Formats: sequence, structure tokens, C-alpha cells
Amino acid sequence: MPAPSQAMAARHGLAAILRDAPFPTLPRKRRRDREGAPQDGRGALLARRQFITLLGGAAAGWPLAARAQQPLPVIGFLDAQPLEQDEGRSRAFRQSLKDNGFIEGENVLIDYRFGGIQMERVPESLNELVRRRVAVIVAIGGPISVLASKASANIPIVFMVPEDPVRLGLVASLAHPGGNMTGINFFLTELVAKRLGLLREMLPGAMRVGVLVNPVETVIAETTLREVDMAARAMGAQIQIYRASTGGEINEAFAAIVRDRSDGLFVSSGPYFNSRRVQLANLASRHAIPATYSGHLYVEAGGLMSYGTNSVDWYREAGIYVSRILKGARPADLPVVQSTRFELVINLQTTKLLSIDVPPTLLAIADEVIE
Repeated sequence: MPAPSQAMAARHGLAAILRDAPFPTLPRKRRRDREGAPQDGRGALLARRQFITLLGGAAAGWPLAARAQQPLPVIGFLDAQPLEQDEGRSRAFRQSLKDNGFIEGENVLIDYRFGGIQMERVPESLNELVRRRVAVIVAIGGPISVLASKASANIPIVFMVPEDPVRLGLVASLAHPGGNMTGINFFLTELVAKRLGLLREMLPGAMRVGVLVNPVETVIAETTLREVDMAARAMGAQIQIYRASTGGEINEAFAAIVRDRSDGLFVSSGPYFNSRRVQLANLASRHAIPATYSGHLYVEAGGLMSYGTNSVDWYREAGIYVSRILKGARPADLPVVQSTRFELVINLQTTKLLSIDVPPTLLAIADEVIE
């Protein structure tokens, strides 16, 4: 509480302000009110009281204005997919944030970085996000998540990976991640045997199956080849491996598949092939090659069939975890979410184009049939 002399000085100062302050709405001559009665000096007193109230109200608003000018938390969003190919899933991410109290542009910002097929750009994008001191990083895909783990040990990171995150070295365990990372494991490489089995059910006479992998996505390629080899041996099928990491190499791979007369094609999961899904589906249709894919987006692009988790679910779960972290939760305390819902999708138009009679058993278990 100020000393009496200070309080008096403050009152004198305020009195001086009020004395000298102009009041344009208060003329020097006496005015008449609506009834015609002359106003006395109380009108001036009332105007000054209103001014003091206004002054006090403005002062009370200063802290709110100052808080409003504080920078909003920023989410670094790093995906291998170009934005135009990933809008549906990123929309699900934003909606999940909104459902949990965070609206882009109002109380949170999102710094989108889409590496596309140029993985060499990812480290620099991560470094820029670290320098910007974002509140949390969303890393989508195994390679990006591994690079993110090396970029910062302090910024919380929410990953989305198709492989076991423990084996990738991202977390100590699924239940207790420890460190600054947690996220979603959506089981694409673990479903290799199931996908191959469904392809054989669609094509009972298929003995030679081509397997297309991207050698640049090392972990996915190695895991896929190991799993598909064991599954094919158990089924008595033969596999032929094809590798592609560019659009031109994909064209060359399909030419080789046609030349080798493969009965069917198993397309590996991974962000690059997902970004080329229209090319893959078109080539398979053009060369009349029955193919199986890792997600429904391929089938929507004209692919024959897919088995896997719904990618929209991953992004929705990531939005939930990012929201919890923005509210104060630690990644170390958030268990890794594992997908529990898998879907079989079949494109009937493509089956007719390829002259395939779909077994009734497959139609009965299909989660979605595109007609």
C-alpha cells in the first residue's frame, strides 16, 4: 500500500488529469435536458465519473490484451505425403484437435512440412522446427520418426509408424515409452502374412507372386521381405522381388512383372508408394495384374484390394495425444496406441475389369465393397 504522501500525490495527479482533460461532449454553456430544465454542475461530475470508469475499465483490460499478444503454441507437422494427397487425413487431425479444445489459428498454430518423396529434405525441416521451438512435433512414418528422435531429446514428439516402435528405438516399451516420444503403431508390416493370404484367397491358383518394395525405406522393405518370404513358404507359393524408389523405376518394375508373368502382386506399405498410389493402381489395371495394397486409399484409386488399418484413425489418435501434451501431459506417461481395427476393402469394378470372380467368403468378410 503506498504511503500517505504518495497516495495524495497520486490523487493530485489524477485531479490534474481530470481538470485538464477535454470533454468534447460537455459544452461550456449550461445545456437543457429532454424536459427543457437546465442542467447544473452535476452533469460535469457525471461525465467525469464516466471518464474515470472508462479509464479503469481500460486498465483492467490491459492484462488480457497482453496475454492475447503472447505467441500461440506451434505444432510441427512433418509428413511424407504432399498436402494435396493427404488433406483428408490432416483434416481428421485438425478436427481431433478441435474436439479437444485446440482450434488452428485461434489458440494453436500448425507448421506443415511435407517431405514428399525427397527424404533428404527431412533433416533440415526438423532442424527448422527445433530452432522455432515448437511445442510438439508430429512425425509420420518410420524414417521420419527415427530422424525426429535424433533431432531433439527435449521437444515432445508424437509419431505414427507401421513398425514396432520399440524395435525402431523410439520408445523403451509400449506401456511406458520414457523419454520425449510416444504415438501410434498402426501394424502394416505385421499384417504381411494376412495380406498375402487374402490375395491367395482372391486368386486360388496364384503360385508366382511379385513383391514390390521401396529400398529407400529400409526398415519397411526388410521387414516386408522377411515376412512375405516366410508366409509364401508356408503357402507353397513362390515370390519374385522387385524394387522401385522413383516413378520411372515403378514403370520398369511393372514391365518386368508382366515379362515374368506373375500371377499377382503384393505392394509393400510405406509413404512413398502411398504417394504414388494412383500410378500403381493404373499400371496394375493397364497390365491386368491383380494386386493387394496396405490401405483403402489405393482401392479408392482403382486398386483391387487392401487390408490394413484405417489411416484416418491414426491421425485422429495423434490429434488426441497432441492435445493432451499441449495441456501438460508428458509423452513418457502416454502409452503407445496400437491399432485394433482392421479392414478389408475390395473394388468390384476392378474385379470385373480383371475378370475375377470374387469368392463369396471374401465378400462376406469385406468391411467395404466399392461398386
